[in-house]
Amino acid sequence: MEDNRLVASEPITEHTKEMAQQYRRILEMIGEDPEREGLVKTPVRAAKAMEFFTLGYKTDAAEIIKGAMFKEDYRQMVIVKDIDFYSLCEHHLLPFYGKAHVGYIPNGYITGLSKIARVVEVFARRLQVQERLTTQIKDCIQQTLNPLGVMVVIEASHTCMQMRGIEKINSVTTTSDFTGAFESAKTREEFMNLIQNKA
Repeated sequence: MEDNRLVASEPITEHTKEMAQQYRRILEMIGEDPEREGLVKTPVRAAKAMEFFTLGYKTDAAEIIKGAMFKEDYRQMVIVKDIDFYSLCEHHLLPFYGKAHVGYIPNGYITGLSKIARVVEVFARRLQVQERLTTQIKDCIQQTLNPLGVMVVIEASHTCMQMRGIEKINSVTTTSDFTGAFESAKTREEFMNLIQNKA
């Protein structure tokens, strides 16, 4: 699959220029001078950054899994834990970041382990809320791979809570969602024990 990551050498597109104009206007509206030395290139940099942060809109997460599905007679838990991610809160356009833990129980097919991390990244690179991010990852894996069950746990820190509002810098939000075999409390407990085991 084509890598959509932005690199410094890429030309500035009309789309980027249009976004940069909006950032320039924002700088003016907060009382800054976009012509001063430190800010001259800021609108373009901010536009490129926003394009990178939202690359997930241009990628089909299901196609990532479909591109690496392998027939395998394995029916025990597969877990990819501690997947680092960064996303933007859709309410304030401020970052939230943390770790995702994803597990599934195969039902005739497995997928490449790196593809699980890529699915997390695709959905994280959109304007998000943590609850939806958790569910979208679960739904994508369940609908595409059709395993016996999927479980996703996300632990994240939200800068909208740390920098503004309640200003609680050490707070961590945990969300979870699951399907199929993980509806069993015993299976969920096994998953939680495995992701908490740091050995």
